[in-house]
Amino acid sequence: MCADMRPHYPIATRRLDNGLRVVVSTDHSVPTVAVNLWVGVGSRHERPGRTGLAHLFEHLMFQGSQNVAEGEHFAALLAQGAQMNATTWVDRTNYFELVPTGALELALWLEADRHGRLLPALTQDNLDNQRDVVKEEKRQRYDNMPYGTAYAELTSLVFPEGHPYHHTTIGSMDDLDAASLTDVRDFYTRHYRPDNTVLTLVGDVDPDDGFALVAKYFDELTSADVPADRPLAEQLPPLTEPGRIEKFDHVPSDRLYLGFRLPHGGSDDFIATEIAFDLLAGLATSRLYRRLVRGDQLVTHVSRNTGARVDGTSMGALILDVAEGVAVEQVEQGVGEQLRRLATEPPTETEMAAAFADVERWWLQSLAQPDERADVIGGHTLLYDDPDHLNTYLDRVQAVTAADVAASAAAWAQPESAAVVIYRKKEN
Repeated sequence: MCADMRPHYPIATRRLDNGLRVVVSTDHSVPTVAVNLWVGVGSRHERPGRTGLAHLFEHLMFQGSQNVAEGEHFAALLAQGAQMNATTWVDRTNYFELVPTGALELALWLEADRHGRLLPALTQDNLDNQRDVVKEEKRQRYDNMPYGTAYAELTSLVFPEGHPYHHTTIGSMDDLDAASLTDVRDFYTRHYRPDNTVLTLVGDVDPDDGFALVAKYFDELTSADVPADRPLAEQLPPLTEPGRIEKFDHVPSDRLYLGFRLPHGGSDDFIATEIAFDLLAGLATSRLYRRLVRGDQLVTHVSRNTGARVDGTSMGALILDVAEGVAVEQVEQGVGEQLRRLATEPPTETEMAAAFADVERWWLQSLAQPDERADVIGGHTLLYDDPDHLNTYLDRVQAVTAADVAASAAAWAQPESAAVVIYRKKEN
C-alpha cells in the first residue's frame, strides 16, 4: 500500500477525573458528529443463571431515565434528523448516534442522563415490558429461524462450561424470566460506570470544544465502589477432543459449521489467523471456494467468521452450504484437506496480494463513514487501549507473511481441532 493511502485520522484523548475516557477525531467535511459510547459490559460479564442481562440493558436504556421520559430519547434526536441505535456483544455494549452538529449538546445530555441516572426510571413495569421484547426477539431471530441456534451451539462447543464465552448474548428464556428488579439494578450499578466507558466523538467538532461539552454533562457522574473485575483469562489451546452436534431441522439445505479457538483479539497472531480464514473462505478466489464451489461443486456457498475477543481466546468459524445430493461427510473431508494444505503449502504471492487488497478495500471503505470510524476508535480504546488502531491496522496486516499464515493455520485451524455443528434438511 502506498504511504499516502494510509489512514491519518487525527486522534485526541482525555480522561475525566471520574475515569471516563474521551476520544475526539475532528473532520469538518460534513456538519455532523458521530457520538459513540462503548461500555465494558457484554455477555462474558454475566453470572450463571442470569444470562441475557447485557442485551436486556440495550433495550432498557431507551426506556427513559431521571430527566428523560419513556421514548423521549428517540423522539428528541429524530426531530433533529439524527440516526441512532445500540448493539450488544460478548465483550461490550455500545450506544451510538449520528447527529447534526447543532444537536451534539442534546445528544450528550441525553447520553449522560441514561448512563448516569437510569435507576429512577428502571421500574418493574419497564423491566417486564422489555423482558418480553427480548424474549420475542429470541423467538424470531434464533429459536424459530432456520439455522438460528447454530452459532450458539457452536460457541458452546468451542468454549467449555463455565467459560465467559460459553453462552451467547441473547441468553436463555429461564434466565430472563428469573431476573429480578434487584438483579437488574445491581447489574447497572456494577457495569454502567464512567470508568468503564469510552465516549468517542468523530466529525464536526474540535478537540477542546468536544472535551468541554463532554465534561459539562459527564463530569458529575460517579462510579460505584464495586469489586474489581477478574483478570483476563489465559489463552485456551486448540481443542483436542472437539464436540459435535448433528440435527435434522426444517432448513433450506444441509449446512456444515466448523468452529475453532483462535488467539487473543489484540494480537498480531490473531491478524495472521484473519488472513488465513480470508484465504480459506473470505474471497471469490479463496481455496475452499475454488475447490468446493467452482471445482468439485460440493457446496453452493462458503463463508467465514473471525470474531476478535479480549478475554484470552477468540473464535473462528467456517460455514458451508452443502449442494443437493452431496453427503455432508464428503464436504467435511474436503474442508479438512484444504486446512491441512494451507498449513503445509503457504499461500502464493498472488493469494497474499489478493487478501491484502481486499482488507485494504473494506477497511478504507468502512472508515469513510464517521460513525464507523467512531466505532473502531471506541472499541479499540476500550478493549485494547489503542485509539490509533484505525491508522495502524493496515500496516499490521501488511506485516503478515505467507509463512505467518501457514503457521497460524497449522496452530489454530486444523480439522482435528474443529468443533462441528451439522444441520441436515428435514423432509416434511
